[in-house]
Amino acid sequence: MNRKRSLVRRTAAVAAAGAAALVLAACGGSGDGDGPAGHNGHDATAAPSATASASASASQGQHNAADVAFAKGMIPHHRQAVEMAGLAPDRAQSAEVKKLAADIEKAQDPEIRTLSGWLTSWSEEVPAEGAMDHSMHDMGGMMTAEEMTELENASGKAFDTAFMEMMIKHHEGAVEMAKTEQADGAYGPATRMAGEIISSQSAEIEKMNGLLGKG
Repeated sequence: MNRKRSLVRRTAAVAAAGAAALVLAACGGSGDGDGPAGHNGHDATAAPSATASASASASQGQHNAADVAFAKGMIPHHRQAVEMAGLAPDRAQSAEVKKLAADIEKAQDPEIRTLSGWLTSWSEEVPAEGAMDHSMHDMGGMMTAEEMTELENASGKAFDTAFMEMMIKHHEGAVEMAKTEQADGAYGPATRMAGEIISSQSAEIEKMNGLLGKG
């Protein structure tokens, strides 16, 4: 009888110990961030900083050589388009050409600043203002110094025609550069900008061809 009672007591003690262990395990688990809300205050503060630093390093390492080439090529390309557009207010005859020039300047000026910011954040050199070498003339429909002088010296209807013919060639070059970025680039914002360039400049090419009677 005593033996039986002692066995019952021992079983009860083991069961109680087991239950206590389960409770402790549950509490311990919560303290590590796996349990219900209330123990997650520590995790809530730790997680954002960990995520932020992870995404910061991801964004820093998320570009490749194609992205750098796109930014370095598109900055002087856009600068020249803005320079060409700046000639229109005093020289163009057509209201459509003046508006087109204003739209080009309005779109491409902010893109130059964005592209420059990317290069700086990647510890890459931003192309200097007015830096033009002969290789750039072969890049994406860039105008030669002679062509720019010809445009500066034109006015009225002659300017309108020369401006649109040159800008079509210029835009076609930009679209090709943007397509290369879409195919080879890794940096999301850069490939998105490339898509916007393709869309907007293709529409402007179509418009200019229409104004020239080539539509």
